[in-house]
Amino acid sequence: MIEIKEEHGLDSGLDLTPLIDIIFIVLVFLLLTANPKLLSLPIEVPDNSATTLSPQAQTQLTVSVLPLAPFWALNEQKFARFDAFEQALTQALADNPELTLVVAADKEARVQPLMQLLSLLQRLEISQARVLMEP
Repeated sequence: MIEIKEEHGLDSGLDLTPLIDIIFIVLVFLLLTANPKLLSLPIEVPDNSATTLSPQAQTQLTVSVLPLAPFWALNEQKFARFDAFEQALTQALADNPELTLVVAADKEARVQPLMQLLSLLQRLEISQARVLMEP
């Protein structure tokens, strides 16, 4: 009679490598197609009606920070002392509260006069001002 010898080798178990590959492919697919939560910052954009303001509201008060003494200017008038500048700015804002404040600081101006101006604006509770910057 013919006898068949049984070989006991390492191939007797299941090969799970293809199954693990498919699980990883499905996992990557699910991660890529998931909808992540988008972080956004709300921005208030003015509408067209804001551009048609009355002539009184279009008047501007320009505050300049200069690189050399005198460091502050209100429109075209320069001030060597900050207390005189503060008094003039306070008076101008009290006379016409509808003024649009424009802050123009020279890029070579010192930081201290600019910080004094920003501190003054905070004390006067001015929360909106246009700041001119280089393009």
